[in-house]
Amino acid sequence: MTNLTNRPLNEQAWARWTALGLLAFAMFCSYIFMDVLSPIKDLLQSSKGWDSTAFGTMQGSETFLNVFIFFLIFAGIILDKMGVRFTALLSGSVMLVGAAINWYALTSMFEGSALQTWFNDHLNYIPVFDELGISPFYKGMPASAKLSAVGFMIFGCGVEMAGITVSRGIVKWFKGKEMALAMGSEMALARLGVATCMIFSPMFATLGGTVDVSRSVAFGVVLLLIALIMFIVYFFMDRKLDRQTMAEEEKDDPFRISDLGKILTSSGFWIVALLCVLYYSAVFPFQKYAVNMLQCNIDFETLDPDSFWASDQVVVYQYIVMLIVAAAAFASNFAKTKAIRITSLAIAVVALVGYCYMGYRCQSPGAMFAVFPLLAVGITPMLGKYVDYKGKAATMLIFGSMLLIICHLTFAFILPMCKDYEFLAVMVAYITILVLGASFSLVPASLWPSVPKLVDSKIIGSAYALIFWIQNIGLWLFPLLIGKVLDNTNPEVVQAVANGTMNAEEAAKSYNYTWPLVMLACLGVAALILGFVLKAIDRKKHYGLELPNVTKSPEVLESEAIAAEE
Repeated sequence: MTNLTNRPLNEQAWARWTALGLLAFAMFCSYIFMDVLSPIKDLLQSSKGWDSTAFGTMQGSETFLNVFIFFLIFAGIILDKMGVRFTALLSGSVMLVGAAINWYALTSMFEGSALQTWFNDHLNYIPVFDELGISPFYKGMPASAKLSAVGFMIFGCGVEMAGITVSRGIVKWFKGKEMALAMGSEMALARLGVATCMIFSPMFATLGGTVDVSRSVAFGVVLLLIALIMFIVYFFMDRKLDRQTMAEEEKDDPFRISDLGKILTSSGFWIVALLCVLYYSAVFPFQKYAVNMLQCNIDFETLDPDSFWASDQVVVYQYIVMLIVAAAAFASNFAKTKAIRITSLAIAVVALVGYCYMGYRCQSPGAMFAVFPLLAVGITPMLGKYVDYKGKAATMLIFGSMLLIICHLTFAFILPMCKDYEFLAVMVAYITILVLGASFSLVPASLWPSVPKLVDSKIIGSAYALIFWIQNIGLWLFPLLIGKVLDNTNPEVVQAVANGTMNAEEAAKSYNYTWPLVMLACLGVAALILGFVLKAIDRKKHYGLELPNVTKSPEVLESEAIAAEE
């Protein structure tokens, strides 16, 4: 018994899963803030004067410093030199500062202030960046959007640093164990943040019958403060682990810049990095416009404000039902018996149907898109477990790319055809959103656990940083591109707003999203091609991407877990 209790924390199931829970909840909070403005694009247009270009430019600014100032590269070096603990606290603090600036930009305190005047008069031309067409600001951009972009840039530095830190932390605690399951579980739980902001952001923005988008951002700021607390608790757990194992990651085997050459010369690394940027660029930027896309393709009714389905209380009930779906689906992955697993899945399915019905009755596009991560919550851990024990990571990426293509083309062509048939349109939207979330779940379950097979363990932080940097190029570019394509392919809407024949609220729900969605489907085609290339390279160079992650049999791991509990 003494030997069991004196084992390092990462060898004890309860401890490593507790560490994972802390990291996952912190990322859950950051995911909420990342998309907190997405479901209220129409309110930003009507109350703050943001058109699609302003909205897309502001949303793309999240990754600007990471891409063009190379902050993510420095973040990877900081992570490899200073370790997970220091970088986690730094990332949490940076996220909080950026979020606070973002909040202030949307408050009434900013309106009419000297700072608003300064932003109106400045940042209209950025030398070099304007010539290259990559400036995060432009002449005529609303002052609130400019300052919000500044805050979002700072938040973006923190959240991407947190992303690579969490990935490195999971590798540290789960290497040689159920790593893909851990990464899949972390991402599944974190993505509940997307559903949370889709449900609560519109509620806070319209609370009490008055529109104030800053309330939604304030909700996100409070959650980021909680995320920082989670990182602080993790700090002490991680420090105890290092003391037990006599490891000091910031001192042992120090990082050298020359080590980056080992990463950059790996063909497998580059394919994985490109797959990552294609996947994420086809989904994350879409999330920022998805609610507005639904508003433009489904004729939602205006509910009686005194009805139950228009009340704030129903939002809370929806969220409770959503948590039941997520908890039951997630728990089914860890059920000990077939009966418990089937019961959990049955509860999840019934609750999911109930949630979809509530979203339909509420006539809420935000609540509808909130189902995006729910199927992923159930299948991501399952896929991760499969990769841990069976392998086939590269094959999963190919199937994910196929689903990505089908979903975006469905949104582009089939959903608009159903516009005159509300119930059919809602059904098509729900099914497509769920499948899109499922396809995206293949990334954390199969792609991220593959990175440690491609690079040396001491530079894993820098490898993740480089992948995130390449990914951030797409996350900067495509929100901006979607906004520009929307305005350029809907000239009648832009002109109607300009000449006053259509108000901003009507314009926000009148866009044709066909071409932006076709553009995103093309990213899926490119990812599909790279998936086949990655599989061929793995077969040739024997990276082991199709091999299991777990080095011990499930029976051995289970017996060790039982012994640890006893």
